This record gives sequence, C-alpha cells and structure tokens, in this order.
Amino acid sequence: MYQFRPSLTLVGAGKMGFALLHGWLDRDLAGPETVVLEPAPSGEAKAFCAARGARLNPPGEPVAPRTLVLAIKPQMLDQLAPILEPLAAPDTLVVSILAGKRVADLSARLPRTQAFVRAMPNTPAAIGRGVTGAFATAGVSAEQRACADVLLRAVGGVEWLDDEALIDAVTGVSGSGPAYVFYLAEALAEAGRAAGLPADLSARLARATVEGASALMSQSESVTPGQLRENVTSPGGTTAAALEVLMGKDGLKALMTRAVAAATRRAEELSG
Repeated sequence: MYQFRPSLTLVGAGKMGFALLHGWLDRDLAGPETVVLEPAPSGEAKAFCAARGARLNPPGEPVAPRTLVLAIKPQMLDQLAPILEPLAAPDTLVVSILAGKRVADLSARLPRTQAFVRAMPNTPAAIGRGVTGAFATAGVSAEQRACADVLLRAVGGVEWLDDEALIDAVTGVSGSGPAYVFYLAEALAEAGRAAGLPADLSARLARATVEGASALMSQSESVTPGQLRENVTSPGGTTAAALEVLMGKDGLKALMTRAVAAATRRAEELSG
C-alpha cells in the first residue's frame, strides 16, 4: 500500500469535502499539516478540524501543497481562481471533484501544473461506502496517481477511466444513482400504500427491504445481481408475477436506460 502523510490542502469543506476529510483523518492519511480552506465553514467542520488537528483557514498566505483537492461548488471556480492559482505549483497534483468542470477548464485557470485527476464520487462517501470514477491526465506520475487513489479510496471504491468523456456516464450511473435507489424505496412504499398497507408500515417495509437487499448484494460479490434476482424468483410465484411487469418492454430496464441517458446528457451540457 502507498504509505504517506502528504502535504495536503483541501479547498471546500461542504458535504463531499467534509466526507473526504473525515475519511483521510480516520485512516491517518492526513495530519496536522493538512490545510482546509473554506470561506463559510459549518459548526461541525470547525469542531472536527479543531478536534483532529487540521488547520482550518490558517492565517497568512497558504503555500502550494504537493496535493491540492478541489471540493468547491463548480460555479465558484472562476471566482476563486485567483486564490487557487498560487496553490497549484508545477509539481502539485490537483484532484478535482467539481462536477461539470473538465480538465481543460481546470488547466486554463491553474496553468502552472500539468497533473490533474478529475473525480466523480457519490453521496454514500459520507459513510465510507461511496464509489468514485476517476481520470488522470498524462502529466500525473505513477506516484501521484497512487496518492490520488489512496485519498479517494478513503471514502469507498475507485474505478479508473481511460477517457475523461466517460466521467459524464459515471455521473449518470453512480453520481446520480443514489437518488434512483432512494426513489425506488419511495415508489415501493407508495405502491404498498396503494395495495392497502398503512403508509408508515409500508414506508418501513420498503426501506428495510432496500437496505437488506443492498447489504445482501454487497456480501455476495461473486454473485451477479441477475443471479441474486433469480435466486428469489420461484416460477409462477408472486415475485415472478411482479417481474413480468418490471421486465416488460417498457419496464424498469428501459426506463433506467432513459434516465441514465438523460443524466449523462445533462452532465455533457454542464461540462460543455
């Protein structure tokens, strides 16, 4: 495993930035030299940094770190570019989780460095169960890529991409995907209510079912989701009757394909 205590600066301590910081400190990947720059830190962020030793908005001019992680809102990039530019030295690795901001956008504003990793994590990173799609430019060394990999794995799995354009599809599948799962639980609860269950009972059943099925899938990595589905489907039974509807011509697969395509197109529009 790549062992290091990097010279690290995090810009942006919102939900995702805070999740990253939490993961780094919990895994001893960051230490007292870690700098966190956040113009409007939450009370939780302030208390956490104070308790764990991270330097939140230290006085004076921050120096360029070996690794600079950008977790600000994408629309703030232009506004903060004059502040960020001095932080990106020629030997600095820049890791960006700014949705919709391509490497070309980052390079134009941080011209001194050639080492960029563009990453797209998702919200389960907040509990260390996220998954991140990541792309590294040719200027990223093997050591820098290992550093980025360790930092991103602090909040879940990492899938490395050979083509930056695939980030948009990653956004459509895993970046937006948690919302699809939450909506599945919501829709399942509503269907149970429509079938006559009390609303609160149906909501509990739906939530527990989604949580339990997810946990089972997580613990059955060698078994495909399709096989897991078949394992609980008896020919001619109740599950089979439901799946006839869900797997029909205009069923869930077709609907999900259209949904992911719509999210991917929107990601392309925001990137362009």
